[in-house]
Amino acid sequence: MTIHDNAASPTGQMQAIKHDNLLINFTTEFHRIWDSAGSRAKPAAFWRPTPAPDVLPGYFPLGDVIAAGFDNINHAGAVAVVVCEAEIASSDPAKGKALSRPDDFELIWKDTGTKSRKDGAIWRPIAPEGYVALGSVCSNDHEKPSLNAVRCVRADLVIASNVNELIWNDRGSGAKQSVSVWSIAPPVAAPGEIHLAPGIAISENGYARPENSPAYSLRMPIPLEMNARPVAPTLSGPIPPSEPGASTHTAKLPWFTIKDPLLTPLEQLRSSPFYLLQRTDRYLLVGHQHNPASASRTFRWTAPRVQAPASLLIFARATSVAFEGQWKSSMPTAMAFSAQLEVVFTQSKSHSNEWFNSTPMEIIAFAPKNRTVAVYLIQCDYSLLRADGTTVTSGLSYTDGTSLHISEHTPEEPQVLAPSLQAMAAPLTTIANETDEPVTAAQPELQIATVTDSAT
Repeated sequence: MTIHDNAASPTGQMQAIKHDNLLINFTTEFHRIWDSAGSRAKPAAFWRPTPAPDVLPGYFPLGDVIAAGFDNINHAGAVAVVVCEAEIASSDPAKGKALSRPDDFELIWKDTGTKSRKDGAIWRPIAPEGYVALGSVCSNDHEKPSLNAVRCVRADLVIASNVNELIWNDRGSGAKQSVSVWSIAPPVAAPGEIHLAPGIAISENGYARPENSPAYSLRMPIPLEMNARPVAPTLSGPIPPSEPGASTHTAKLPWFTIKDPLLTPLEQLRSSPFYLLQRTDRYLLVGHQHNPASASRTFRWTAPRVQAPASLLIFARATSVAFEGQWKSSMPTAMAFSAQLEVVFTQSKSHSNEWFNSTPMEIIAFAPKNRTVAVYLIQCDYSLLRADGTTVTSGLSYTDGTSLHISEHTPEEPQVLAPSLQAMAAPLTTIANETDEPVTAAQPELQIATVTDSAT
């Protein structure tokens, strides 16, 4: 069994996502640092994510958020990532801490010449060696921000990303310098990972789209618990067991990767910070038959596949979760992500995707004389659950055509011999004793069944 654990959250605190010794969480509280009021640039304001110390003690922002207009973004659905150093050190002591203060700040832009109502400047954190800065920082004067304003992240905990869309620039402001502010787009996630742009912005001199500017997203694993296959059914009589065993596998997905038809993103964060995508495997009986004849016989069954392309499409539309590859942001927030489940969980290889194969299977079994045979396949049922255990939407199922299992039962032979046979038994026993060669009866073996796709 393989398990990747999430960090346990102390009472009263929000549950964190853990990646090595990095804790990732979310805040909906922001402090206004500077806005463009009074300048001739488009209205915009810079906000500092401010995790409440009683809810998220020890957490820091990764950069500032910029929002169009001057309206207060608190309680307006805005969410940003904040981070904290875990109490447990890295699994590799040589890697060191997950977070570091910046060594310094580099000036990108200041409002000199804009006639804005208050001074402001935009700065780029300079990360120490082995760490990276994910976003820019604003100040409400022309002085450098405090080194405790943000944190830089260890390089192995992030993934190189792309500059996405223009959020704001100071065109027309009259400033002596020019600046543009851009969002971040994460790359395609690797199987079993989530790449999350933390909802902050990067800033660059000039108005041209940055071509070589470093941009990063956080990497985080999808916690996955995989258990052994269910115990295979065994015939102990002519009637197959009615309730074969089952096993459950679980992928734990953070709230922002799920589209919940009943909850807004903020309600998800507060009431269902994680979701459980569960896969339950169980053996289902394809067919069974007793062969009373004195020779082997062939039996055939048709096993339908329960998967269908339509079921994947319906599930993806309802939840945004994709089985055949990555899925991306679907929420109207500044955070962007990409996510992809592991193939061992979804059973969907891009080069041979059995999810799109709905052709029934023809199963052929050869049964020796006087034996009962039963043939089984594993069916995998997927369901998506909220943190409270309620179901998000209807699930989907998959027939594993590689899981064929055959069990047989042979009735016991009568133990009491007829008088005429008892009389014949003595000479045979005597011969066996005289030659020291025991007499054994040949037992025919069950031949392996074959599986083929039936014609459509």
